[in-house]
Amino acid sequence: MTDTTTRREPVRAPTSKDRTSSAVTAVLLAALTAAVAATVRAGDNLSHSGRLLAGHAVAWALFGAAVWTVRKVHARTATVLVLAGSAAVALAALAAPPRTSDDMYRYAWDGRVQAAGISPYAHPPAAPQLARLRDDWLFPAQGSCRGWGLHRTGSGLCVRINRPTVPTIYPPVAEGWFLAVHALSPPGSRHKPLQVGGAVLAFGTTLALLAVLRRRGDPRRAPARAALWAWCPAVPLEAVDNAHVDTLGVLLTVLALGTATAGTRRGALLGAAIAVKLLPVLALPGALSGERRAARVLRTLAAAPTVVALAYLPYVTASGTGVLGYLPGYLQEEGYEPGDVRRFALLRLLLPDTAAEVAAVVLLALTALYVWRRGDPARPWRGALLLTGSTLLVVSPDYPWYSLLLIALVALDGRWEWLTVTLAGTVLYLAGRLLPGLPVQAVAYGAAAVAVTLGARLRAARGHG
Repeated sequence: MTDTTTRREPVRAPTSKDRTSSAVTAVLLAALTAAVAATVRAGDNLSHSGRLLAGHAVAWALFGAAVWTVRKVHARTATVLVLAGSAAVALAALAAPPRTSDDMYRYAWDGRVQAAGISPYAHPPAAPQLARLRDDWLFPAQGSCRGWGLHRTGSGLCVRINRPTVPTIYPPVAEGWFLAVHALSPPGSRHKPLQVGGAVLAFGTTLALLAVLRRRGDPRRAPARAALWAWCPAVPLEAVDNAHVDTLGVLLTVLALGTATAGTRRGALLGAAIAVKLLPVLALPGALSGERRAARVLRTLAAAPTVVALAYLPYVTASGTGVLGYLPGYLQEEGYEPGDVRRFALLRLLLPDTAAEVAAVVLLALTALYVWRRGDPARPWRGALLLTGSTLLVVSPDYPWYSLLLIALVALDGRWEWLTVTLAGTVLYLAGRLLPGLPVQAVAYGAAAVAVTLGARLRAARGHG
């Protein structure tokens, strides 16, 4: 096994420059915390997109400045700042209920259904079999059923849950999280426990990143790297305020790549991450980076689907083949064809529509093969970042929370230019409604692709790996 530990260097005492940089970083973090709190209170993404976009812009600018200054701070002080900042922005995001994604309401419902002893895959929320579980929060009985996050079913039922007439799409480990949060939630607490759970997962990921980076990287640079996750505005806004369960998959992926070598344990952790949301499957080639030993490859590849299958097993017993829920329909629905958002937007600038999908599959398959064969086994996150980031660029989704995994991989590897992919998704999600008819998707993701390419060229020119 490759020894990736670093020698312990003599501890350097903080200097006056360190203290000045610490003070500046602390001020920037306080401003970032205030910006996050103001953004979550700015309104919803349908009525106040411009205000939200401005809030994101301010938060990202402060984030960039804080990450720049913390590099000059003494490592111990920087670690304290990273942890304090991670906690502060997470707490700030608890200041308001979700207003840019309503996924969390499905999480709450799925947890409630499971607590009643019913499989979440068995019935859609609007099914009469679940009528006894409804309350005025998720199923408002009064009012006009108009406003953000409210939906009227064909039968006239007012629901706060998206897609109320189809079963859930979420895999079993995510469902286990929803049940656990429900079980720990005080009666009538509504959205807050899921947000608090998101804050715990976000802060836990910061701790995991610091531990991995200190053990397997440069301890002096570990805090600044971890700050790329800990302070990134997308984390408090998507992982905490919107409570996206993707964060659980991110944490499991960081543990898989950072605390285990190729083999059963790494494969099992990745399998658990895949059973939260499917996106961590993109980390699998990176987990096998440079691995030539067939036994380790087979153990990794066998462990991941085994964990997924075992996680599904209790639900298969209850629901049979219906455990996939609406997932196949969701994947088909997310073809992006209506309006100005289309899958494979960048490839369609260069290729006919009929060829873009084939080109995407070939391109990503070759990238995965390259990552496996030529990747650095000491830095498996580097290959995972390349494939995950490339997939997001090629697919060009308009959901910024899809890139939460990317942010953690950026923190592990330090290639900050990939964060522009997260920015592209945020701009598309908010500005697409402000600028209908304009190619926001192609411009946003095109700019991200240029930034990533320039970053790679600059690193190559400077001789950095």
